Amino acid sequence: MNFKAFVTEETEKGFTSSIQERSLNDLPAGDVLIKVLFSSLNYKDALSASGNKGVSRNYPHSPGIDAAGIVEESNLDHFSNGDEVIVTGYDLGMNTSGGFSQYIRVPKEWIIKKPDNFSLEESMAFGTAGLTAGLCVRKILLNGIKPEDGDIFVTGATGGVGTVAVMLLSKLGFDVIAITGKENQTDLLLSLGAKEVINRSEFEGEMKSPLSKPRWAGGVDAVGSDILSNLITATHQRAAIACCGMVGGINLNTSIFPFILRGLSLLGIDSAETLIEVKKEIWHNFATDWKLEKINDQIKDIGLDELDLEIEKILKGEQVGRIRIKN
Repeated sequence: MNFKAFVTEETEKGFTSSIQERSLNDLPAGDVLIKVLFSSLNYKDALSASGNKGVSRNYPHSPGIDAAGIVEESNLDHFSNGDEVIVTGYDLGMNTSGGFSQYIRVPKEWIIKKPDNFSLEESMAFGTAGLTAGLCVRKILLNGIKPEDGDIFVTGATGGVGTVAVMLLSKLGFDVIAITGKENQTDLLLSLGAKEVINRSEFEGEMKSPLSKPRWAGGVDAVGSDILSNLITATHQRAAIACCGMVGGINLNTSIFPFILRGLSLLGIDSAETLIEVKKEIWHNFATDWKLEKINDQIKDIGLDELDLEIEKILKGEQVGRIRIKN
């Protein structure tokens, strides 16, 4: 059987992408064949599609670290033909043919059955970005941070992780301060639940002091580098910051003071390799207590043939909200 897939190839002129016809024989070995109905676009996908060998080593390759669809073929007791399932992270879309395709074949350990009260289409409004936001919030809550403890910041607030984090923290009763470089998106962020929007320029540049006036009970950081360095200095006692991104850079200039004088916890988030049981917990939360009624409001739906333009936007830092792919 043949199907369509977005394929990136390495040529003499560099890396190019196109929609191609592929065969099931082109897919890797795996336990379960899934017909992909929806995927989503993430920064890692854009890197893979542009030929970043740190993400995907071998080409030709189909990116797409997210996929939601229906089991087409399975010899396992746990998964039956027709089951609605979600796959995010692990090696999907990195070196294993990913969700920018009408079919994937993956190991059983990567697959989650879709929760009730939750559609496949809705799951890819969240995708890995939403899952990452949920993992950040989970760790902050497990660290004992409560709404009455004070303001929570979200950096990169107009991105995929940021928009979900703003909505979720607001739903849980926190006063959310959105930090962004896109001043023209202030109204959007306020509508998502932010109490206040601050331009990221206030936190750029080298760390001004190892300790400054306490402001933050915690935060979700998708930026890193100087912005995170400066936010760390202004945390309350026993604050918790979940760190999940590096769009601002990979370096972190800080001191030991916030950690030993204020008991700060800096919590790393790696959504790709998160234990499958924890991923199940987050998806269950999104279908129940964490359900976000407005999650589809910030979604742009596209087809495989529109991916090139959106990949270019995300690489330039111009993406707002989430991009969902309908196969």
